[in-house]
Amino acid sequence: MIRYYSEDCNLPEIDQLAVTDWIIKVAAFHIKKAGEINYIFCSDARILEVNNQYLQHDYFTDIITFDYTVENKISGDIYIGIETVASNAEMLHLDFETELNRVIIHGVLHLCGFKDKTPETEFIMHQKEDEALILMY
Repeated sequence: MIRYYSEDCNLPEIDQLAVTDWIIKVAAFHIKKAGEINYIFCSDARILEVNNQYLQHDYFTDIITFDYTVENKISGDIYIGIETVASNAEMLHLDFETELNRVIIHGVLHLCGFKDKTPETEFIMHQKEDEALILMY
């Protein structure tokens, strides 16, 4: 079950049924099954608080993924900083929806086991995001 929540901001206008179907499709593409995934859309202030509290990082980010995956069933809590997504979209000359979809699926890819801490793994993550975005349309 995939759920969408907001904390300290408005829930973005997304087609939750279509996004849920897309997430299930991307998980299956990577030989995974979607379990319980909670998306928490939040303000920059809230994501900074989560970053400080759980990761001891004192900076803003567009996404934090807490992975509760067991075997092939992906599950987790995914915090998305809406303000950072908006500023990244502007900086990259993308529309907000495109950047939001990239971040939404980025969290799923983390749950599928993909990392992005080195230049090599970051490159692979971007490739996987592009593949996933193609599956959406």
